[in-house]
Amino acid sequence: MENMTQQGRVETSIENGVGIIEFFHPKSNSLPAKLLLNLTKAIKEFGKSEDVKVIVLRSAGDGAFCAGASFDELLAIKDFVSAQNFFLGFAHVILAIRQVPKFVIARVQGKAVGGGMGIACAADYTMATDKASVKLSELSVGFGPFVIGPAVERRIGISAFQTLSINASEWHHAAWAKEKGVYSEIFPDSNALDEAVSKLAVQLAISNPEAMKEMKNMFWQNVPEWDKLLEERAAISGRLALSDFAIQTIQKFKQG
Repeated sequence: MENMTQQGRVETSIENGVGIIEFFHPKSNSLPAKLLLNLTKAIKEFGKSEDVKVIVLRSAGDGAFCAGASFDELLAIKDFVSAQNFFLGFAHVILAIRQVPKFVIARVQGKAVGGGMGIACAADYTMATDKASVKLSELSVGFGPFVIGPAVERRIGISAFQTLSINASEWHHAAWAKEKGVYSEIFPDSNALDEAVSKLAVQLAISNPEAMKEMKNMFWQNVPEWDKLLEERAAISGRLALSDFAIQTIQKFKQG
């Protein structure tokens, strides 16, 4: 059990039509490849389940929602194919959220960094606490927000996306993120957030599933398919993550 905890986990449950997916990693809920794969599988399985009417995506604990890519895993990767496949893990999560024929509510209790913000932006409805600051830190560690870029840009527009991507070391508070459209609602603490998430999820679980499916299609109808684009973006990220610049920068970051 201790080893499993150190590696992280993805857990699922279903209650009254609400499918809950919770992920955890001891390092600020960062996402190594295994967790990304399990997240993708869980989203797709709930998409097919007749018992699930709406999906809630959340992380464990009271700290960060998601610190993005696992730096430990990135530093261990030595070849291009493995590096590209790692970033494709984020692409597959985003594509699963987009393609699942049910609304996905993201519950964001704390800071969302890089891939964590990508997930928050890909979700259909995102609710957060006022502690849920956001940052796209990729450039500061040697690459860029290429894979998550389409989801973030779709949500907040090119101007705000440029602001986050270029000024990669600066945090933007939750109120800024709500103003730009990352969050639909923000709350003073996790208890208030959980109450609101539960209320909305229960309401959606008794709504017409066919209507919600058609609404989701409508929300995404003017967005091109991203499969090829995200594969190309993952290749860029993989190549840059293997550069001496990125490796040295990530090592310095990990050393504090």
